Amino acid sequence: MVTTKRVREPREARDGTRVLVMRLWPRGTRKDHVDLWLRALGTDLALIKAWKGGRLGWAELRRRYLEGLKTPEAQQALKELRGLARKGPVTLLCSCPEEARCHRGILKAVLTGRTSRGRRV
Repeated sequence: MVTTKRVREPREARDGTRVLVMRLWPRGTRKDHVDLWLRALGTDLALIKAWKGGRLGWAELRRRYLEGLKTPEAQQALKELRGLARKGPVTLLCSCPEEARCHRGILKAVLTGRTSRGRRV
């Protein structure tokens, strides 16, 4: 089972392995809030800046994020994450306020096979 949360939400037993999927460590976040940090699965910083600056729409950010998951580093991190998910619950962590407009939601869809267009990354 794969779920998502904001990184500062309290740990719960049902979280399983808590995996931070951001390029940068979020300020003020204690190390014990996270079990594993897979920074290669975070959104490219230039991409985030373009989206937050209004120069890029959500659909384009999603497309570019999915394209970025094809790098060797991201593929290795995805392999590790899939292995963890086969063993038990995994919670993807990010600082974004809502999953629907966060790459962690896209990543969850990739891991659960629910991406539109039916492509596996």
